[in-house]
Amino acid sequence: MTDEFAQDEFAIGIDIGGTKVSGGLVSADGTVQQRARRDTPHRSTSPRVVEDVIVEVVEELMDSHQGSAPVAVGVGAAGFVTADRATVVFAPHLSWRHEPLRDALSSRLSVPVFIDNDANAACWAEWRFGAARDRSHVVMVNLGTGIGGAVIAQGAVQRGEFGIAGEFGHMQMVPGGHRCECGNRGCWEQYASGNALVREARSLIAAGSPLAADLAERVGEDPRALTGPMITEAAQGGDATAAELLAEVGTWLGVGLANLANAFDPGLFVIGGGVSAAGDLLLDPARAAFARSLTGRGYRPRADIVQADLGNEAGLIGAADLARLGDEDD
Repeated sequence: MTDEFAQDEFAIGIDIGGTKVSGGLVSADGTVQQRARRDTPHRSTSPRVVEDVIVEVVEELMDSHQGSAPVAVGVGAAGFVTADRATVVFAPHLSWRHEPLRDALSSRLSVPVFIDNDANAACWAEWRFGAARDRSHVVMVNLGTGIGGAVIAQGAVQRGEFGIAGEFGHMQMVPGGHRCECGNRGCWEQYASGNALVREARSLIAAGSPLAADLAERVGEDPRALTGPMITEAAQGGDATAAELLAEVGTWLGVGLANLANAFDPGLFVIGGGVSAAGDLLLDPARAAFARSLTGRGYRPRADIVQADLGNEAGLIGAADLARLGDEDD
Protein backbone atom coordinates (compact mmCIF):
# COMPACT_ATOMS: atom_id res chain seq x y z
CA MET A 1 0.00 0.00 0.00
CA THR A 2 1.26 3.48 -0.83
CA ASP A 3 -0.07 6.86 0.23
CA GLU A 4 -1.06 8.93 -2.80
CA PHE A 5 -0.69 12.15 -0.81
CA ALA A 6 2.42 13.87 0.45
CA GLN A 7 3.34 13.67 4.10
CA ASP A 8 2.58 17.36 4.64
CA GLU A 9 -1.01 16.91 3.42
CA PHE A 10 -3.73 15.91 5.82
CA ALA A 11 -7.28 14.69 6.07
CA ILE A 12 -9.98 15.39 8.63
CA GLY A 13 -11.30 12.46 10.63
CA ILE A 14 -14.65 12.50 12.44
CA ASP A 15 -15.70 9.86 14.97
CA ILE A 16 -19.41 9.81 15.85
CA GLY A 17 -20.35 7.95 18.98
CA GLY A 18 -23.40 7.70 21.18
CA THR A 19 -22.30 10.64 23.32
CA LYS A 20 -19.73 12.67 21.38
CA VAL A 21 -18.59 13.84 17.95
CA SER A 22 -14.79 14.02 17.89
CA GLY A 23 -12.72 15.40 15.04
CA GLY A 24 -9.09 15.85 14.20
CA LEU A 25 -6.68 17.05 11.54
CA VAL A 26 -4.63 13.94 10.80
CA SER A 27 -1.37 13.81 8.86
CA ALA A 28 -0.34 10.92 6.62
CA ASP A 29 1.64 9.28 9.44
CA GLY A 30 -1.44 9.16 11.69
CA THR A 31 -0.51 12.14 13.86
CA VAL A 32 -3.44 14.23 15.12
CA GLN A 33 -2.46 17.88 14.65
CA GLN A 34 -5.62 19.65 15.79
CA ARG A 35 -8.73 18.49 17.64
CA ALA A 36 -12.35 19.52 18.04
CA ARG A 37 -15.26 17.97 19.91
CA ARG A 38 -19.01 18.39 20.40
CA ASP A 39 -21.67 16.47 22.30
CA THR A 40 -23.80 14.18 20.14
CA PRO A 41 -27.33 15.61 19.86
CA HIS A 42 -30.01 13.54 21.53
CA ARG A 43 -31.06 10.55 19.43
CA SER A 44 -34.71 11.65 19.28
CA THR A 45 -33.85 14.75 17.27
CA SER A 46 -33.66 14.99 13.49
CA PRO A 47 -30.69 13.37 11.70
CA ARG A 48 -30.03 16.81 10.27
CA VAL A 49 -29.02 18.01 13.75
CA VAL A 50 -26.20 15.46 13.92
CA GLU A 51 -25.06 16.44 10.43
CA ASP A 52 -25.02 20.09 11.53
CA VAL A 53 -22.66 19.17 14.37
CA ILE A 54 -20.37 17.23 12.02
CA VAL A 55 -20.17 20.22 9.68
CA GLU A 56 -19.43 22.52 12.64
CA VAL A 57 -16.53 20.31 13.72
CA VAL A 58 -15.12 20.10 10.18
CA GLU A 59 -15.34 23.86 9.69
CA GLU A 60 -13.68 24.50 13.05
CA LEU A 61 -10.79 22.24 12.08
CA MET A 62 -10.46 23.87 8.68
CA ASP A 63 -10.41 27.32 10.26
CA SER A 64 -7.77 26.26 12.79
CA HIS A 65 -5.32 25.10 10.11
CA GLN A 66 -2.99 27.60 8.51
CA GLY A 67 -2.08 25.84 5.29
CA SER A 68 -3.48 23.79 2.45
CA ALA A 69 -7.04 22.53 2.53
CA PRO A 70 -7.67 18.95 3.66
CA VAL A 71 -7.60 16.37 0.89
CA ALA A 72 -10.70 14.61 2.25
CA VAL A 73 -13.02 14.19 5.22
CA GLY A 74 -13.56 10.73 6.68
CA VAL A 75 -16.46 9.95 9.01
CA GLY A 76 -16.64 6.93 11.27
CA ALA A 77 -20.30 6.39 12.15
CA ALA A 78 -21.63 4.19 14.95
CA GLY A 79 -24.07 2.20 12.88
CA PHE A 80 -24.66 -0.13 9.94
CA VAL A 81 -23.07 1.42 6.84
CA THR A 82 -23.90 0.11 3.36
CA ALA A 83 -21.24 -1.61 1.27
CA ASP A 84 -20.87 1.45 -0.97
CA ARG A 85 -20.25 3.50 2.18
CA ALA A 86 -22.91 6.06 1.32
CA THR A 87 -25.77 5.34 3.74
CA VAL A 88 -26.14 4.65 7.45
CA VAL A 89 -28.86 2.01 7.42
CA PHE A 90 -29.36 1.77 11.17
CA ALA A 91 -27.65 3.33 14.18
CA PRO A 92 -28.83 1.76 17.47
CA HIS A 93 -27.66 4.72 19.58
CA LEU A 94 -28.58 7.50 17.12
CA SER A 95 -31.65 8.51 15.11
CA TRP A 96 -30.30 7.50 11.68
CA ARG A 97 -32.47 5.14 9.63
CA HIS A 98 -31.44 4.78 5.95
CA GLU A 99 -29.68 8.12 6.26
CA PRO A 100 -27.77 9.17 3.07
CA LEU A 101 -24.95 10.59 5.17
CA ARG A 102 -22.22 10.79 2.53
CA ASP A 103 -24.35 12.79 0.10
CA ALA A 104 -25.80 14.95 2.87
CA LEU A 105 -22.32 15.97 4.02
CA SER A 106 -20.84 16.22 0.51
CA SER A 107 -23.47 18.81 -0.39
CA ARG A 108 -22.29 21.00 2.49
CA LEU A 109 -18.52 20.53 2.40
CA SER A 110 -16.01 21.54 -0.25
CA VAL A 111 -13.85 18.38 -0.11
CA PRO A 112 -14.50 14.69 -0.82
CA VAL A 113 -16.34 12.87 1.97
CA PHE A 114 -15.93 9.19 2.86
CA ILE A 115 -17.90 7.36 5.54
CA ASP A 116 -17.44 3.99 7.20
CA ASN A 117 -18.44 2.19 10.36
CA ASP A 118 -16.59 3.65 13.33
CA ALA A 119 -15.16 0.29 14.42
CA ASN A 120 -13.82 -0.33 10.91
CA ALA A 121 -12.09 3.03 11.12
CA ALA A 122 -10.61 2.29 14.55
CA CYS A 123 -9.36 -1.12 13.48
CA TRP A 124 -7.78 0.38 10.37
CA ALA A 125 -5.94 2.92 12.52
CA GLU A 126 -4.59 0.22 14.83
CA TRP A 127 -3.51 -1.87 11.84
CA ARG A 128 -1.80 1.07 10.15
CA PHE A 129 -0.29 2.86 13.13
CA GLY A 130 -0.98 1.00 16.39
CA ALA A 131 -1.21 -2.35 18.14
CA ALA A 132 -1.96 -4.42 15.03
CA ARG A 133 0.86 -3.31 12.74
CA ASP A 134 2.33 -6.10 10.62
CA ARG A 135 -0.40 -8.58 11.61
CA SER A 136 -2.20 -10.40 8.79
CA HIS A 137 -5.50 -11.32 10.48
CA VAL A 138 -6.91 -8.98 13.12
CA VAL A 139 -10.22 -8.67 14.93
CA MET A 140 -10.90 -5.51 16.89
CA VAL A 141 -13.57 -5.20 19.58
CA ASN A 142 -14.44 -1.73 20.87
CA LEU A 143 -16.12 -1.54 24.26
CA GLY A 144 -17.90 1.77 24.63
CA THR A 145 -21.57 2.66 24.96
CA GLY A 146 -22.11 -0.63 23.17
CA ILE A 147 -19.74 -2.99 21.36
CA GLY A 148 -18.37 -2.31 17.91
CA GLY A 149 -16.16 -4.65 15.94
CA ALA A 150 -14.12 -5.01 12.79
CA VAL A 151 -12.05 -7.54 10.88
CA ILE A 152 -8.94 -6.92 8.78
CA ALA A 153 -7.52 -9.76 6.69
CA GLN A 154 -4.43 -9.38 4.53
CA GLY A 155 -4.61 -5.59 4.67
CA ALA A 156 -8.28 -5.20 3.77
CA VAL A 157 -11.28 -4.32 5.92
CA GLN A 158 -13.84 -7.13 5.72
CA ARG A 159 -17.16 -5.31 5.35
CA GLY A 160 -19.34 -8.17 4.11
CA GLU A 161 -21.79 -8.38 1.23
CA PHE A 162 -24.02 -5.63 2.65
CA GLY A 163 -21.39 -3.61 4.53
CA ILE A 164 -22.56 -4.71 7.98
CA ALA A 165 -19.83 -7.18 9.00
CA GLY A 166 -18.33 -6.69 12.46
CA GLU A 167 -21.50 -5.92 14.40
CA PHE A 168 -20.40 -8.34 17.09
CA GLY A 169 -22.15 -6.45 19.87
CA HIS A 170 -25.48 -7.77 18.64
CA MET A 171 -24.61 -11.44 18.68
CA GLN A 172 -27.10 -13.11 20.99
CA MET A 173 -25.27 -14.42 24.05
CA VAL A 174 -28.17 -14.98 26.48
CA PRO A 175 -31.54 -16.00 24.97
CA GLY A 176 -34.23 -13.96 26.69
CA GLY A 177 -31.59 -11.84 28.43
CA HIS A 178 -31.36 -8.08 28.92
CA ARG A 179 -33.24 -6.01 26.36
CA CYS A 180 -30.90 -4.28 23.89
CA GLU A 181 -31.45 -0.94 22.18
CA CYS A 182 -31.34 -2.78 18.84
CA GLY A 183 -34.67 -4.41 19.79
CA ASN A 184 -33.42 -7.91 20.61
CA ARG A 185 -32.62 -9.53 23.94
CA GLY A 186 -29.38 -10.95 25.30
CA CYS A 187 -26.97 -9.19 22.94
CA TRP A 188 -23.27 -9.40 23.81
CA GLU A 189 -23.07 -5.67 24.43
CA GLN A 190 -25.59 -6.01 27.24
CA TYR A 191 -22.95 -7.97 29.17
CA ALA A 192 -19.55 -6.74 28.00
CA SER A 193 -19.84 -3.00 27.33
CA GLY A 194 -19.53 0.26 29.21
CA ASN A 195 -23.30 0.39 29.57
CA ALA A 196 -23.31 -3.09 31.11
CA LEU A 197 -20.57 -2.14 33.55
CA VAL A 198 -22.40 0.99 34.69
CA ARG A 199 -25.78 -0.74 34.86
CA GLU A 200 -24.50 -3.39 37.27
CA ALA A 201 -22.69 -0.86 39.46
CA ARG A 202 -25.71 1.44 39.63
CA SER A 203 -27.93 -1.47 40.63
CA LEU A 204 -25.66 -2.21 43.59
CA ILE A 205 -25.75 1.42 44.72
CA ALA A 206 -29.53 1.64 44.29
CA ALA A 207 -29.94 -1.52 46.38
CA GLY A 208 -27.91 0.00 49.19
CA SER A 209 -25.33 -2.77 49.02
CA PRO A 210 -22.45 -2.25 51.46
CA LEU A 211 -20.19 -3.70 48.76
CA ALA A 212 -20.79 -0.54 46.74
CA ALA A 213 -20.08 1.92 49.57
CA ASP A 214 -16.99 3.38 47.89
CA LEU A 215 -18.75 3.83 44.56
CA ALA A 216 -21.77 5.37 46.29
CA GLU A 217 -19.56 7.85 48.11
CA ARG A 218 -18.00 8.93 44.82
CA VAL A 219 -21.41 9.96 43.44
CA GLY A 220 -23.04 11.30 46.60
CA GLU A 221 -25.38 8.27 46.81
CA ASP A 222 -26.85 9.16 43.37
CA PRO A 223 -26.49 6.09 41.09
CA ARG A 224 -27.31 8.16 38.02
CA ALA A 225 -24.10 10.14 38.44
CA LEU A 226 -21.89 7.07 38.16
CA THR A 227 -19.83 6.63 34.98
CA GLY A 228 -17.60 3.93 33.58
CA PRO A 229 -14.38 5.90 34.12
CA MET A 230 -15.33 6.32 37.80
CA ILE A 231 -15.60 2.54 38.16
CA THR A 232 -12.25 2.04 36.45
CA GLU A 233 -10.63 4.66 38.67
CA ALA A 234 -12.07 2.98 41.78
CA ALA A 235 -10.80 -0.43 40.65
CA GLN A 236 -7.35 0.96 39.92
CA GLY A 237 -7.39 2.48 43.40
CA GLY A 238 -8.02 -0.90 45.00
CA ASP A 239 -11.80 -1.03 45.33
CA ALA A 240 -12.62 -4.75 45.27
CA THR A 241 -16.21 -4.35 44.07
CA ALA A 242 -15.21 -2.16 41.14
CA ALA A 243 -12.52 -4.67 40.22
CA GLU A 244 -15.08 -7.49 40.43
CA LEU A 245 -17.45 -5.61 38.14
CA LEU A 246 -14.69 -5.13 35.58
CA ALA A 247 -13.73 -8.79 35.87
CA GLU A 248 -17.32 -9.80 35.17
CA VAL A 249 -17.35 -7.68 32.02
CA GLY A 250 -13.96 -9.14 31.11
CA THR A 251 -15.26 -12.68 31.51
CA TRP A 252 -18.14 -12.00 29.13
CA LEU A 253 -15.64 -10.40 26.77
CA GLY A 254 -13.46 -13.51 26.78
CA VAL A 255 -16.40 -15.83 26.07
CA GLY A 256 -17.40 -13.69 23.09
CA LEU A 257 -13.83 -13.57 21.79
CA ALA A 258 -13.70 -17.37 21.85
CA ASN A 259 -16.79 -17.41 19.63
CA LEU A 260 -15.15 -14.93 17.27
CA ALA A 261 -12.00 -17.05 17.17
CA ASN A 262 -14.10 -19.93 15.89
CA ALA A 263 -15.54 -17.70 13.18
CA PHE A 264 -12.46 -15.78 12.04
CA ASP A 265 -9.34 -17.48 13.46
CA PRO A 266 -7.39 -14.23 13.90
CA GLY A 267 -3.86 -14.06 15.22
CA LEU A 268 -4.68 -10.95 17.26
CA PHE A 269 -7.61 -9.43 19.09
CA VAL A 270 -7.29 -5.70 19.74
CA ILE A 271 -9.54 -4.36 22.51
CA GLY A 272 -10.37 -0.67 22.27
CA GLY A 273 -13.03 1.76 23.41
CA GLY A 274 -13.38 3.56 26.72
CA VAL A 275 -13.67 0.42 28.87
CA SER A 276 -10.29 -0.80 27.61
CA ALA A 277 -8.66 1.93 29.72
CA ALA A 278 -9.00 -0.54 32.61
CA GLY A 279 -6.14 -2.51 31.05
CA ASP A 280 -5.36 -5.84 32.68
CA LEU A 281 -8.19 -5.43 35.19
CA LEU A 282 -10.39 -6.13 32.18
CA LEU A 283 -8.07 -8.10 29.91
CA ASP A 284 -6.71 -10.67 32.36
CA PRO A 285 -10.22 -12.03 33.10
CA ALA A 286 -10.93 -11.88 29.37
CA ARG A 287 -7.80 -13.91 28.58
CA ALA A 288 -8.71 -16.48 31.22
CA ALA A 289 -12.29 -16.87 29.96
CA PHE A 290 -11.04 -17.00 26.37
CA ALA A 291 -8.62 -19.83 27.23
CA ARG A 292 -11.39 -21.77 29.03
CA SER A 293 -13.94 -21.30 26.24
CA LEU A 294 -11.84 -21.77 23.11
CA THR A 295 -12.87 -24.79 21.06
CA GLY A 296 -9.96 -27.21 20.66
CA ARG A 297 -8.04 -25.53 23.47
CA GLY A 298 -4.66 -27.13 23.95
CA TYR A 299 -4.52 -28.29 20.33
CA ARG A 300 -4.52 -25.00 18.44
CA PRO A 301 -2.59 -21.72 18.53
CA ARG A 302 -4.24 -19.12 20.74
CA ALA A 303 -4.72 -15.57 19.49
CA ASP A 304 -3.14 -12.74 21.44
CA ILE A 305 -5.48 -10.32 23.23
CA VAL A 306 -4.02 -6.81 23.58
CA GLN A 307 -5.15 -3.32 24.47
CA ALA A 308 -5.42 -0.82 21.62
CA ASP A 309 -2.57 1.68 21.32
CA LEU A 310 -4.40 4.72 19.98
CA GLY A 311 -7.08 5.15 22.64
CA ASN A 312 -10.17 7.20 21.93
CA GLU A 313 -8.60 8.79 18.85
CA ALA A 314 -8.35 5.54 16.86
CA GLY A 315 -11.71 6.12 15.16
CA LEU A 316 -10.95 9.59 13.87
CA ILE A 317 -7.39 8.63 12.85
CA GLY A 318 -8.67 5.64 10.90
CA ALA A 319 -11.51 7.61 9.31
CA ALA A 320 -9.05 10.26 8.14
CA ASP A 321 -6.61 7.68 6.78
CA LEU A 322 -9.31 5.74 4.94
CA ALA A 323 -10.52 9.00 3.39
CA ARG A 324 -6.97 9.91 2.40
CA LEU A 325 -6.46 6.55 0.71
CA GLY A 326 -9.84 6.51 -1.00
CA ASP A 327 -10.73 2.94 -1.97
CA GLU A 328 -7.22 1.50 -1.71
CA ASP A 329 -8.12 -0.60 1.33
CA ASP A 330 -10.55 -2.73 -0.73
